[in-house]
Amino acid sequence: MSLETIHSDHAPKAIGPYAQAVRANGFLFTAGQIPLDPETMHVVSGGVAEQTTQVLANLTAVLAAAGATWAHVVKTTVFLRSMEDFAAMNEVYATVLGEARPARSTVAVAGLPRDVRVEIELVAALPTG
Repeated sequence: MSLETIHSDHAPKAIGPYAQAVRANGFLFTAGQIPLDPETMHVVSGGVAEQTTQVLANLTAVLAAAGATWAHVVKTTVFLRSMEDFAAMNEVYATVLGEARPARSTVAVAGLPRDVRVEIELVAALPTG
């Protein structure tokens, strides 16, 4: 099996010993993205809607670096600090993903890195050729 690390300068650099994403056997597996501005590496200001917007922009950049779009995404996992943020996150998510409808799990967690409100990871089936 061949593993290839994927990196985008338009998404936050990894803040630990991991890759932004890994291509393996025709699939892309991303690390969880939090709402860091890739230029400043600071958490964006605002609530869960603004944070979700940044997270999805970061994931869009990683997808692009792998030659993929949201249409190639087969699964996302959304981690929320509070389920009270579900509706606001979901509204932004639906707008950004457009017609794409990957499978999704959404879970509330006790905490997230840098005390953010949302983290999202994904798996995509990469285009061939």
